[in-house]
Amino acid sequence: MPASRGLPVLRPPAFAGRLHDARTATALGRWLGVALAVCFLTGLVSHFLQQPPPWLLPHLPSRPSWGYRLTQGLHVAVGLAAIVLLFAKLWAVYPRLFVWPPLRSVRHALERLSVAVLVAAGVFEVLTGLLNIAEWYPWPFSFVPVHYAVAWVVAGSVLLHIAVKAPEIRAHWSRRSPGTLALPDEERDGPDRRALLLGVGAAVGAVTVTTVGQSFTPLGALDLLAPRHPGYGPQGLPVNRTARAAGVTAAAVRGWRLEVRGPEPYGLTLAELAELPQHRVRLPIACVEGWSMDADWTGVRIRDLLARAGAPPGSGLRVVSLEVAGAYRVMDMGREYADDPLTLLALRLNGEVLSADHGHPARIIAPNRPGVLQTKWVTRLEVV
Repeated sequence: MPASRGLPVLRPPAFAGRLHDARTATALGRWLGVALAVCFLTGLVSHFLQQPPPWLLPHLPSRPSWGYRLTQGLHVAVGLAAIVLLFAKLWAVYPRLFVWPPLRSVRHALERLSVAVLVAAGVFEVLTGLLNIAEWYPWPFSFVPVHYAVAWVVAGSVLLHIAVKAPEIRAHWSRRSPGTLALPDEERDGPDRRALLLGVGAAVGAVTVTTVGQSFTPLGALDLLAPRHPGYGPQGLPVNRTARAAGVTAAAVRGWRLEVRGPEPYGLTLAELAELPQHRVRLPIACVEGWSMDADWTGVRIRDLLARAGAPPGSGLRVVSLEVAGAYRVMDMGREYADDPLTLLALRLNGEVLSADHGHPARIIAPNRPGVLQTKWVTRLEVV
């Protein structure tokens, strides 16, 4: 702008940092891209297991029994690592926010648009995901559908960003790339760049080691920063939602009777249920917050209860809880789960009668299933 008496001349800020360059941004972008891809794919698995469309429900697989534990553990562990990578990437590229003129061409406008959407959506995803694993929701919207929708925005903006930046990415992908050969600045900045990347890698490692123990139990002793610790809780298992929080009182359980609806409906008291053939399985509880823990469960096979109700082969199941209200008070289970011999209406946990917080008098336990669908305080089963 022309100088006027008493007014300063406005100029874009100048940056002297040597590592705010395309080579550093590309190196960090490789790691961040892998992290976002893993989070996106494992997030799709979690979403479709929790809220499957009707056409998919009968076909959801019950095996491997540890499948959801692995995918959701990866989702949360890699998502936490992505926080470090995202802010390191932003540090490397933030001087480009101040380029002048701000829009030089259609391609440059698309590039800046993709960056704006990617940064906004990426920061939203990692920070809301972080608050979700801590079970703190300081916003007016429902976390699950919004987090899922914004994940698609992140995926689309990443693809657009890669398409727009493809020439620079190719030029700086490796030390042997044409854009980085025999460049004095590249030789000068090499040690500093390696130190930066080692520092970022160390930060990612520290975050992972101090949180992944909530699902990878061999590292449970190092689980210092995660909100859950394996082995801590009633009967040696963590609890997300207590009986009190769910509104399940001792009076509600008094005189409990299981109702099974089907072609040949019937009911069972807790004593009658305990007299049926009991089976013991070892399965993990794996929650969307990322924690998981193996436990021994004892109870009656769901497929035996459905057969007694005259359910035709290939039937699914609807489960209703005593819980007063909640998004998962009613749960649908496809035929793969209902017919799996590992799927139980559990009465005991680790050899003891279920505590109130773990779903007394009866709860569902099934393989390869999110914890929110392992319905507690079951009062009714319906053949579907």
